[in-house]
Amino acid sequence: MFGGIDPKQMQGMMKKMGISQEEVPAQKVTIEKSDGNLIIIENPSIMKIKMQGNTSFQISGDIKEVSREGEISKEDIETVMKKTGCSFKKAKETLEKTKDLAEAILKLST
Repeated sequence: MFGGIDPKQMQGMMKKMGISQEEVPAQKVTIEKSDGNLIIIENPSIMKIKMQGNTSFQISGDIKEVSREGEISKEDIETVMKKTGCSFKKAKETLEKTKDLAEAILKLST
């Protein structure tokens, strides 16, 4: 990042300025846009940065954008199946009704 500065020195300087950062382990990051479409970041590298009382995230990885209109993705169905232990058919039906991955998982988990 800054030529000639040792990473440990950089960490020390950042700490003195009240800046802390930590890596966040994750397999996938999903961002739901206001138009309902999704930005999916696979194999992400995520840094959580705290500075002056604010927290921000820096995310990089393999990015794809998915339209929420139309057919439900097989990945979403498999995720619901994995998290709830339900059948493919039940996961798909619930996703079609809720149109939301988290809501489908919650509905099938109760």
